[in-house]
Amino acid sequence: MRNFKNCLKLFLILMLLLTISIVFAFISYHITSWLYDWLGKHPQGFLLQLWTVVGVFVLFACTVIITFLIGLKKQRNYWNTIVDALGRIAKGDFTVKLDLKTDEDQFGQLIHGINHMAVELGEMERMRQEFISNVSHEIQSPLTSINGFAKALKNIDLPEDKRQHYLAIIEMESNRLSKISDNLLKLTSLESQHHPFEPSHYRLDKQLRNVVLTLEPNWLAKNIDMDLQLENVSIMADEDLINQVWMNLLSNSIKFTPAAGTISISMTKQIDTITIAIRDNGIGITLEQQKHVFERFYKADQSRTAENGGSGLGLSIVKKIIDMHYGTITVESMPAEFTTFFVTLPLEIDQTRANA
Repeated sequence: MRNFKNCLKLFLILMLLLTISIVFAFISYHITSWLYDWLGKHPQGFLLQLWTVVGVFVLFACTVIITFLIGLKKQRNYWNTIVDALGRIAKGDFTVKLDLKTDEDQFGQLIHGINHMAVELGEMERMRQEFISNVSHEIQSPLTSINGFAKALKNIDLPEDKRQHYLAIIEMESNRLSKISDNLLKLTSLESQHHPFEPSHYRLDKQLRNVVLTLEPNWLAKNIDMDLQLENVSIMADEDLINQVWMNLLSNSIKFTPAAGTISISMTKQIDTITIAIRDNGIGITLEQQKHVFERFYKADQSRTAENGGSGLGLSIVKKIIDMHYGTITVESMPAEFTTFFVTLPLEIDQTRANA
């Protein structure tokens, strides 16, 4: 279709040139004849034809020069507009939008590319400012608590039980700060494209059982029933990174599942993928909250998350690790009933993609 349009355009240009040539020849012939009549001369046919050709050439040359000058001025205006837009983008103004009428050629692609770049940079700037705001908010909260209780400890008449209580809060908030810092470093490293990524074959079911055993003190303390429905499955993935996924997801499930609740882990094997479902009968999350659970610093339940020292970065780390493995993660939930995270991973990873 595109070749047909190009051929049609070329044909129309040739027809236009032919028409212009005929018109210029007609004009040149009559001007030459009029000049000879005015001079009172009667040239031979050959001389009249020669001057007619010269006239056509002059008319053509003048037309080309005028067209070139008009086009040059228009092109200069285009380039000035583009340079001005790039200058504004360089200074941090990402509201730039070029509205120049162009064809779908290289110049039009350049205009489209600049507009797209401005939109993407604007989105990145918005995310950067939001990230800084969230980090400041998350760090300020524990720092305020630490500062307040540290001042209270200066009171020499403070009872010992309150002193120990304040020290426990300071320790808890310090651990929370440390966790925020560790998670930020982890997420930054994962997004830097330089984090070690070393996929290998290992037993996925054994890894899940080991994670459950590692977290045994947490779920035993709440008398939670762990239901494992696992089969022998080998997978090619970065074992350490995927282990972080299960640790984060199971820790969340334990945190938000009430005492004597149930957490189930099951597998569904497809042709070349495996889906792991982690389900709990905890507090659940609303449909609106489900849209944001993988965003940085997002907390579906502010009070419970703060109480448990969460930073809202755990699921962002999980999402990034799953993306690195070319997998997917989704969530289904019903408030006060259940929450299920579905993690789908390829059984094998293309090494060329993994090293890209």
